[in-house]
Amino acid sequence: MTRFPLRAAALAALLACTSGLALAAKPADDHPAVQRALAQLSAAASSDARVSSADAFSPVDLVVDADGTEHVRLNRSHQGLRVIGGDVVVHSAAGGRLIDVSRQQAQVLTLSVKPTVKADAAAKSALAKFGHFDGQIVGKELVIHARTADARLAWDVQVHGVRADGTPSEAHLLIDARTGALIDRWDDIHTADAVGTGSTLYSGVVPLHGNLNNKGTKYSLEDLTRGGHTVKDMANATSGGKVMKDANNAWGNGLKTDKQTAAADAAYGQNTTWDYYLNVLGRSGIANDGKGAYSRVHYSSNYDNAFWSDACFCMTYGDGSFFNPLVSLDVAGHEMTHGVTSRTAGLIYSGESGGLNEGTSDIFGSMVEYYAANANDPGDYDIGEEISKTAGKALRYMNKPSRDGSSADCWYSGVGNIDVHYSSGVANHFFFLLAEGTAPSGLPASPTCQAGDTRVATGSGSLTGIGRDKAAKIWYRALTVYMTASETYAKARTDTLKAAVDLYGAGSTEALAVAAAWTAVNRP
Repeated sequence: MTRFPLRAAALAALLACTSGLALAAKPADDHPAVQRALAQLSAAASSDARVSSADAFSPVDLVVDADGTEHVRLNRSHQGLRVIGGDVVVHSAAGGRLIDVSRQQAQVLTLSVKPTVKADAAAKSALAKFGHFDGQIVGKELVIHARTADARLAWDVQVHGVRADGTPSEAHLLIDARTGALIDRWDDIHTADAVGTGSTLYSGVVPLHGNLNNKGTKYSLEDLTRGGHTVKDMANATSGGKVMKDANNAWGNGLKTDKQTAAADAAYGQNTTWDYYLNVLGRSGIANDGKGAYSRVHYSSNYDNAFWSDACFCMTYGDGSFFNPLVSLDVAGHEMTHGVTSRTAGLIYSGESGGLNEGTSDIFGSMVEYYAANANDPGDYDIGEEISKTAGKALRYMNKPSRDGSSADCWYSGVGNIDVHYSSGVANHFFFLLAEGTAPSGLPASPTCQAGDTRVATGSGSLTGIGRDKAAKIWYRALTVYMTASETYAKARTDTLKAAVDLYGAGSTEALAVAAAWTAVNRP
């Protein structure tokens, strides 16, 4: 019964020694910090938040720094309609003085909220543009789309179905409520790039927790020390599933022919991701509420992907055909980080914000792998190398993203128009340069970008890294405190600079390195 107080004490100690890091949680509407933030938004000094008298705000998240500085994240509605891209973060000093407001919305909203395109017509148009199988309309919501400079009234049509490779699709298609045009789309299913002890496949023999039933006869693969995370066997189906059970609490045999082996990898991946976020970043679970997600293995038949779903708050892994089973450690860290992102900045899965979403998952997927310090799968900046059936090949490479043949090393004006798994290359390249520099010992070199570079970096600049732990803390603080749902690379530069100053001081080596790394990927 002492484990919970001990964990609380450990968290308190962690926060005391990391100073700039703090726990976040969804606050009540009447929380004093929320009330202060709302007062700031209604004041003339907060005009930079682009607030109109018809706007309303609801709290999503609260971060309080060790010095009492408050960061309140709020969603916006206008004339009763949800504003996509209207979210803000209000930053206030301990005494209540407004410091800054993070936002992406470009202007005060003044548009009419009367649609000329009816909901059924918008739904019919969205279904025709869905592009996957078995499309079913599950929702039609009139919203304001404010991700770009020209805010528009739109129908957020939610269509569920199945992609060609068997991955579920939970798509949002934004239909202009006056012209009927498709103006944006994204999917709430975040995949591992359309691909592809426990005695595990990839990590050797690792410690896992089992929960003994009240009859004392069987263990379930459930970790009560990490929020009650469980692993379900989908038995090659796409729904249902049963929690893995075993008579002796020894899971798997290291071979992919054994059903428990992939489950052991999934449990180890969840546990290591949980521990990394808790022990390094002070975050208690994906939603920061101390509750574990659950994992599903053996999904569908020869399924060549893995994905995180907010709807089920769960991780799903296929057994692979073109790929090995997709339960590697960096894939686990990558996918579960999508859940962290959805509960913090909420980076929308299209355009530059989509690339930043994917880049965030690659960054922390690699950090989880390094944190594990597992000799069977040493840390690196290659994503998914374990699941590849070709030796030396990975899904993505952070030192030089263009090595995969599709990702962008450098920022350019059209980078937001390519697939989010490839536009993520800019974030990955930035992070590698910030953490390791251009010529790190024991790691591959990383070329800088020069004027005119787009997908492939051709520069020969020289940077010295600040270390991956510092780089990760800067990115995490930017994600949880400053970034907003429609984040661009330009704003990410500003936000990571703010985060570096918060953590290490203005003019610090770390802050100067952040600026230099962005310049090195052509995002000055």
